[in-house]
Amino acid sequence: MPLALGCAQVEARRATLANHQPGTPAMTKTLIAALALTCLSTFAQAQSCAVQAGDKKLAGAAKTSFLTKCEKDAGAACDKQAADKKLFGAAKTSFTKKCVTDAVGT
Repeated sequence: MPLALGCAQVEARRATLANHQPGTPAMTKTLIAALALTCLSTFAQAQSCAVQAGDKKLAGAAKTSFLTKCEKDAGAACDKQAADKKLFGAAKTSFTKKCVTDAVGT
């Protein structure tokens, strides 16, 4: 008898999985959208502020001004990302600090 009960559970599980298979069009579209957003955010942060300043051949006050503005913009973008991830307290502080450091570069 326990074997029959096990088979019934297996059939119930198969029926559930049949409705939520990974290959369904909705799940595939969601996965593609998530991957696209990840790639876009990575691409947007590909060049650090320091690299951008070097590419623009900035020096002196112009470089300082550019780096200050870039750091401020990075801080705002990182705060938004932290809010999107619903981070609070120490987790938000840690995430934001690392995010800004990565964006500003050396």
